[in-house]
Parts: sequence; C-alpha cells; structure tokens
Amino acid sequence: MFFLFQLCIHGLYLSNRLFYAIIRFLEILMENSTRINKYLAEQGYTTRRGADELISRKCVFINGKIAVLGDKVAEGDVVEVKDKKKPKDFFYFAFNKPKGLMTEDIVKTVNVQKDIFPVGRLDKQSHGLIILTNDGRITDRLLNPKYDHEKEYTVITREKLRSNFKEKMEGGVNIEGYQTQPCHIRIKRENEFDIVITEGKKHQIRRMCVALFNDVKDLKRTRIMNVRLGKLAVNSIRNIEGEELETFIAEIGL
Repeated sequence: MFFLFQLCIHGLYLSNRLFYAIIRFLEILMENSTRINKYLAEQGYTTRRGADELISRKCVFINGKIAVLGDKVAEGDVVEVKDKKKPKDFFYFAFNKPKGLMTEDIVKTVNVQKDIFPVGRLDKQSHGLIILTNDGRITDRLLNPKYDHEKEYTVITREKLRSNFKEKMEGGVNIEGYQTQPCHIRIKRENEFDIVITEGKKHQIRRMCVALFNDVKDLKRTRIMNVRLGKLAVNSIRNIEGEELETFIAEIGL
C-alpha cells in the first residue's frame, strides 16, 4: 500500500513537472512570435491597418491556413499573401515647411490630389524638410531610432558656442533624465552649427542646447537620409523620384 502511495505521489510530481514544462514551452513560443498584422508591416508588405484589411478579406495564410485577426507568426512559419486587388500606388514628396505652420496643417496648404500625410514633424517655429507620402509602411522605419536613419539640421543659437560645445553635444546630452545618442556636429560660425542625429525626441535639439547653456534662435532641417532640401523654395513641394527615390526606399528597407 505504501509503495502504491509513493508511486502515485511520484506520478503526480512528474505530471506537474510535465505540465509546467509544457506551459513554459508555450510561453517561449509566445515570446518569440509576432502578431500577423505587425509581421506583415515589419516585412514591408503593408501597414498594420492594411494587413488587418487583407486578413479580413481572407487573403493571408499561415502554413497554408487562412489567418484571422490576432493570429501570431512564429519562427519557421510560412506566411503567404494572395491578393488579387491591384497594389496601391505610393507617392513621396519633399516639402519645405515655413516657420509658423503646424505640421498637421501642411496637407491643407499643398496642391496634391493624393491621400498624403507628413512623416514625423517639426515644431511650429522650426522650418525645413518634411517628407509627405501616402505610404504608411515607412513611418516606423523612418522615425524609430533603432533603424539609425540620419536627419540633418542647421542651427543658429542666441549666444556664442562654448569651446567644449561640439565635444559635449557629440558625446550625448542629458535632457531631463534622458541621455541622447551620439551625434555629429560641424561648427559653421561662432553661433551656428550643423547637427546629424538618428533619433527625434520632442524638441530634442532645442533641449540639448538649453542643457549646454544656450538657446536656439533658428532651426532648419536640411536632410532626411539621402533626401535633401536643397534649393526648394519655402512652402513649396517637389516629387521624390528616380534615383533619389530608389536609394531612399532601399535604405529604408522596403
């Protein structure tokens, strides 16, 4: 009888271990999986909203089975998109935002008959390059600092730059508890410099200058990746096309 009791306890112990092992295995699978709409967006196929539409239309398959909203993709899964609908045409524009114009009001001022929106923003008193597009796939890839895409600005300060300004800025500046990533600085005049950054915290450059005992008088964005403002007139728009567009799309990973 005692032997049977021990055997039952041992069996129960093994069952519990097996149960928790299975639970942990499932947790690992969940940790290493991605929602199907996010997966399609990360692969550059469409936006998350576009992916949801494809899934609702039963155009997405995971390992040969029709995907449903909320499904997850794990390593090794085969994802297929079978869509007979004509692919959307994407358009890309460079716009020279003037001072005093809110980023969200740009689309009201440009004469482009497309469903476009600005990618990123410039504060009201800043000016320069904004990319406009109807391609939602590029938003995260352009704005998320993990992709390490360069944005360049020309900055004029109210006071002369200190002798250690370049060194301090390039090494990273503590702005209200956040340490900025290393950047590149080129001093142009005693109160003017170019800065290249790969992140974009709210009012980051202005806050960096304040942290180093100065204030920004003028801030102009001149480049986003390979797209340059150049001689584009204030409040004007131009197409991003040809080799410039090919390089932009390739570097952004689409």
